Formats: sequence, C-alpha cells, structure tokens
Amino acid sequence: MKIRIKFTKQGPVKFIGHLDVMRYFQKAMRRADVDIKYSEGFSPHQVMSFAAPLGVGLTSNGEYMDIEVHSMTDCDTLMKQLNDVMAEGICVTECHLLNDNAKNAMSLVAAADYTVTFREGKEPEDINGFFEGLLKFKEQDHILIVKKSKKGEREVDLKNYIYQLSVSDHKIFMKISAGSADNLKPELVMEAYDQWRGEASPEFAFCIQREEVYGNTGDEANPVLVPLGLIGESVE
Repeated sequence: MKIRIKFTKQGPVKFIGHLDVMRYFQKAMRRADVDIKYSEGFSPHQVMSFAAPLGVGLTSNGEYMDIEVHSMTDCDTLMKQLNDVMAEGICVTECHLLNDNAKNAMSLVAAADYTVTFREGKEPEDINGFFEGLLKFKEQDHILIVKKSKKGEREVDLKNYIYQLSVSDHKIFMKISAGSADNLKPELVMEAYDQWRGEASPEFAFCIQREEVYGNTGDEANPVLVPLGLIGESVE
C-alpha cells in the first residue's frame, strides 16, 4: 500500500538538513513499529521518498513524504504511531492512502507557498515603504536576475515563476514554482527585490516558512495547482 504523509518541521529541527531528516524518519518508522516495505537486493532500505527538500533554517507546515507498507490498520492509527515517537517540532498532520498507480510526490511537485517575515530587529526603518515597493516590484513585465548553479550562471526572468506575491499584516506571501525543472527559492525573490530597489537587506533578515507544496493536475499551458495530499484518488 502506498501512503502519503504530511508533516511539519518547526523549532530547532529547522537546522537539520534533508539527509538527516531522511535518516530520522527511517529510525522513527522502526520505533513506531510501522510495517514498512523494504527494497530487495544486497542492501535493502525502506521504500521512502520526500517531495521537495527543505532548505536548512526554513520552517514548514507542509512537508510530504511517500512510503509503502505491507499492512496498516488505518491512517489515524498510523499518524498516532508516528506522532508518539516524533521529536519536538515534527508532527504528522495528514495521512493519505493512495492507489497503487499513484505517482510519487517528488515527481508531482510544481509549486509551493511560502510566508516571509522579518526577524526581530531586522526590519527596515520604513517598513511600509518596503512592502509598498514590493508590490510595485511584482508588477514589472520582467524580473531579471543572475541565477547561479553547478553549471554556471545564467540570467533568469523570475516573472514566469512567481504565481502570487502579496503582503498582509507585515507578512509576505508568495506562491512560486518548485520542482526539479524550475525550482525558485523565496530567498532569490527577495534578493531580486533588493537589487531592484538598490538596497540590501541585513544578513539573515528573513524568517521563511513553507506552507504548502502543490502538484499540477493540468498541463503546462493551463496549470491546475492542487496540494499534494489531495492528488490521486484516495482509497481511504
């Protein structure tokens, strides 16, 4: 049986990197006595994959992982089994039993929601002007920035990858492209804004939290973004 699990990552565990989170969940599955499936071969490992690695230092209310199990009672029981052994800051919030032909979460990722706030003491003097400028910044026809990668540097138009950018109660909300092909980090959006306004934000000025991860159930021309937990026909 294929299971999709949604979980949070809050507090000090935000400083734990993706590989350590994977190892943590492997141990948690054993502690929770989950009847998880193992791969075959000389070195069997748990059948487990994560939707989208979260950057170190970011918190999240919307992380997803897929596992396969041989048996389970029901989703509520599985959630309780896992939450009973979870470390502080990690909490399983959803569990979905998927069809056997459901695609894994990693292959579905198309976008993600983020909330960005200022750390205490890092706010600009004219904070209202900062947010007003951000709204003007998003209305540009093109948002060009040099993006660095392992293959080198290239100029990218971020406008195509920012689906939503708004401000409310001194919080920035953004829905941006995610996934293996066109992955946009919220830090790069804020860096592009700093370049546009000609003033750099202080180092570590922002607290960034991922709120949700989406898959595209439409096509490239007409995307339909749906939370990963709701993709696939649930058989619960």
